[in-house]
Amino acid sequence: MRENRKNNETREIKFTRNYTKHAMGSVLAEFGDTKVIVTASVEHGKPKWMEDDRGWVTAEYSLLPASTNTRCQRERTKISGRTQEIQRLIGRSLRACVDLNKMKDLTITIDADVIQADGGTRTASICGGFVALSDAVEKLIKEGVLAENPIIEPIAAISAGIIDGEVRLDLDYQEDSHAQVDSNVVLTKNGKIIEFQTTAEGEPYDYNDMLKIFEVAKKGIQEIIAKY
Repeated sequence: MRENRKNNETREIKFTRNYTKHAMGSVLAEFGDTKVIVTASVEHGKPKWMEDDRGWVTAEYSLLPASTNTRCQRERTKISGRTQEIQRLIGRSLRACVDLNKMKDLTITIDADVIQADGGTRTASICGGFVALSDAVEKLIKEGVLAENPIIEPIAAISAGIIDGEVRLDLDYQEDSHAQVDSNVVLTKNGKIIEFQTTAEGEPYDYNDMLKIFEVAKKGIQEIIAKY
């Protein structure tokens, strides 16, 4: 549970760039004890279903077997509904911050592999995904593959919730498992909303609580973007 941290404070957040050797972009994203290795890989071509020549950004997400307190099985042949949901969230969030018309006939795949989970793995994956994507784009520009930067503006994500009647930011696992209201928020640097997922785990929450959650999440997201 939360120790020596105010309700509106994040855990210690750190991004270690160029974490792996071969990926166009890679980062170790750390939100407290949650640690995610995120990479960006680039391929020429686009999904077969796309009829125009826009580029594409997609994502894959995985909890590695020893990332939680009990070993989770590798999803080799069929991925769970939770994993599908998180992958789509990461992909949607990152596509929202790029102009796909400026990366014609390119596919960038973001892979987020959780090596240690303590709450907020999806939001850490989105933040790490943006860092890896940004670094990959910078290299593509230097190599002449991209004529201009397709990134419109930075994005970040954070969790928040209500525990014992208090709005708290950046929940760890213990807090998340006891939350009466659970939120995942994705915003642009300018405060535009990409995702605002908020669920009452018990009693319904009111409008003022929703505003409090949004405001504390916005504060946290601005602090994260400043660390990029």
